[in-house]
Amino acid sequence: MKGKADTSSKGEGRLKAAGGASKRKKAAAASGKPKRPPSAFFVFMSEFRQEYQAEHPNNKSVANVSKAAGEKWRSMSDADKAPYVEKAGQKKQDYEKTKATFDKKESTSSKKTKTQDDEGSDKSKSEVDDEDAGSDEENDEDDE
Repeated sequence: MKGKADTSSKGEGRLKAAGGASKRKKAAAASGKPKRPPSAFFVFMSEFRQEYQAEHPNNKSVANVSKAAGEKWRSMSDADKAPYVEKAGQKKQDYEKTKATFDKKESTSSKKTKTQDDEGSDKSKSEVDDEDAGSDEENDEDDE
């Protein structure tokens, strides 16, 4: 019995470690920040992956697909790569527009929170100053 309990706790530890990384990714995605655009190679890779799977349906290795894609990409001429470079350029332009919009929204929302924080800190400064002045008067009365 004790051995089973130990193995289950080990498994839970692994799950917790794996879960932590995914939570960080979800938090970034939930913030609305746009995802970086793919390079020309990754645009090619998404298309190549589908072709490779159709030709090799029994292949389950991601490494084999990646190696084949890398070899094909290196053997391609610049003219063959041009459509992928163009698609990647278009995705980058879209990303830049989205990022600019996101940054603009972020800067306006951060200005609002800074203004609210500044107002709160000014109040606390004046309250602290009032308390200091009041304590000096009390000390003067105690001295007499």
